[in-house]
Amino acid sequence: MARLTGHKGSVASVAWSPDGKQLASGSHDKTIIIWDVASGKPQATLTGHTDQVTSVAWSPDGRQLASGAQDNTVIVWDVASGKPQATLTGHTASVNSVAWSPDGKQVASASDDGTVIIWDMTSKKPQSTLTGHTASVDSVAWSPDGKQLASGSDDGTVIIWDVAIGKPQRTLTGHTSLVWSVAWSPDGKQLASGSDDKTIIIWDVASAKP
Repeated sequence: MARLTGHKGSVASVAWSPDGKQLASGSHDKTIIIWDVASGKPQATLTGHTDQVTSVAWSPDGRQLASGAQDNTVIVWDVASGKPQATLTGHTASVNSVAWSPDGKQVASASDDGTVIIWDMTSKKPQSTLTGHTASVDSVAWSPDGKQLASGSDDGTVIIWDVAIGKPQRTLTGHTSLVWSVAWSPDGKQLASGSDDKTIIIWDVASAKP
């Protein structure tokens, strides 16, 4: 067992690097720490957010890290230098979840403003803004093939989006309270959602049925 200590506030998000050698943690102390897993020691402390960090996610090649925070921004970091590459602005409320596309070309962010933004990582600009939820969006996850995106919301629904056109494909209804978390099965045929209603629903993506 290893216990990693260094943050001065609650730790809201953790994510392993693709090679498993590093761990990133985002904290309410407004910082991100990159840890060397073997030694349990901090390698770098990333500072740039002005409010609590809510979510961290590694790029598929492990060279970059994306973080979302209550300052309404997403920061893309160069892991080697520990420096911000870009600050992505467009949300009007807290960013609750960030996720890289499987090919590393896009980042999706979910926000209390009720939207999901898909960012182009070449231009560092919004590619599309997904609107359809009627309340805060708490979580976002890419399908394994990168063609779809799932989002869970305070409105109690899960929306599956067609990334190419930026439109909802299916709205999954069945939870009776806000949806905190969504995750795809490795083959992309099923989706799991966790809710404040104390249940997990496993959905058949093709039929949109539990």
